[in-house]
Amino acid sequence: MKIYFCGSIRGGRQDAEIYERLIDKLQTYGEVLTEHVGSKDVEKNEIDVSDEYIHDRDVRWLEESDVVVAEVTQTSIGVGYEIGRAVAMGKKILCLYRPSPDKRLSAMISGAHNGTTFVVKNYTEEEAEQIFKDFLT
Repeated sequence: MKIYFCGSIRGGRQDAEIYERLIDKLQTYGEVLTEHVGSKDVEKNEIDVSDEYIHDRDVRWLEESDVVVAEVTQTSIGVGYEIGRAVAMGKKILCLYRPSPDKRLSAMISGAHNGTTFVVKNYTEEEAEQIFKDFLT
């Protein structure tokens, strides 16, 4: 199985360590095409790469993927764009959100939940493994 993982890069790297741990769990189910999203050095590693290259590479990976898993707690235009493209491609999508009193998930994400092809889950890290098992098997 090829998994496309989405997480905020330019929108904020506050959750990079969480992304890394989620990606580690996802790798038990298949190849995570975007494992670099969990790297603390992702922005530094892509400094000499054009935005066009990143866009085209990531769209190619989206097309190759079997499923999309998006961590959507940190607001990110890029993650929203990736999710929209994945919907248009007919991909099965899981969005993970860690609720907090000072944030609300976009209605465009929470409202798209249909329980099968577009799943939105409030979660804690401890619950992620079971959520992945339920979604990916």
